[in-house]
Amino acid sequence: MRITVFSIFPEIVDAYCSISLVGKARAGGHLELSCVDIRDYATDRHRSVDDVPYGGGAGMVMKPEPIFAAVEATDPPRPLYLLAPWGRRLDQPLAHELSVLEGFSLLCGRYEGVDARIEDHLVDGAISLGDFVLAGGEIAAMAVIEATVRLLPSVLGNPVSLEEESFAGGELEYPQYTRPAQFRGMEVPEVLLGGNHAQIAKWRAEMAARRTVAHRPDLGAD
Repeated sequence: MRITVFSIFPEIVDAYCSISLVGKARAGGHLELSCVDIRDYATDRHRSVDDVPYGGGAGMVMKPEPIFAAVEATDPPRPLYLLAPWGRRLDQPLAHELSVLEGFSLLCGRYEGVDARIEDHLVDGAISLGDFVLAGGEIAAMAVIEATVRLLPSVLGNPVSLEEESFAGGELEYPQYTRPAQFRGMEVPEVLLGGNHAQIAKWRAEMAARRTVAHRPDLGAD
C-alpha cells in the first residue's frame, strides 16, 4: 500500500510511522509511506504557507498555492483526504474500506483551516477523528494510518486478533486477563482457568454483550 501525507510538520508523521506496528509494515515492504513538506512548495523566501482570511477574522488560513503545487508535483495516490471537522468520522468500517485500496493520501491542515478552493477542487473528501479541535491534522493522519495499516494482510502477527477485537462484530471486545491469576486480592474469572474452550467462548460472548450495553449501547442501535 502507498500512502502520502502532506504536512508542514512531516517529521512528526514520519517519526511516528517508523516505530511499532506501522514501522514494521514499512520495513517489511507492506507500506510505502511518503511525507511531503508543504513548505518546500512555497514561493517566497519565508516559505509562507498561510495568510490572513478575506473578510477578516481571527487566525490564519493555509494558502492554496503551495498545497496545489505540492500535490501536482508529487502526483500522490488517490483518493486524497483532508483531515477536517466536516469529514467522515473515522471508524472501523472506514478503516476497512481504506485497507483494501492500493493507496491514498492525507492532507494535514493547520491554523484556522485551508482555503476553501482546496476543499472544493483538490481533495476527494475529508476524514475527521471526532467533534473536537486539534492544532493540526498530523495526529489525525497518524490515527488513520495506524487504523488502516494494521488491517493489511501479514502485518499483524496473529490475524485472529482482527476477528475478536472491538467493533469487529458490532460490539466491544470482552475483558482480557493475563498472569498472575491472583493480584492484590483480584482474581481472574474461574472460567478462563479451566481450559473448557466452549465455556470460555460463551463467557466471552456474554461479557462482550454486557460491556457493549454498559458502555456503548449505541453500537447495538438500529
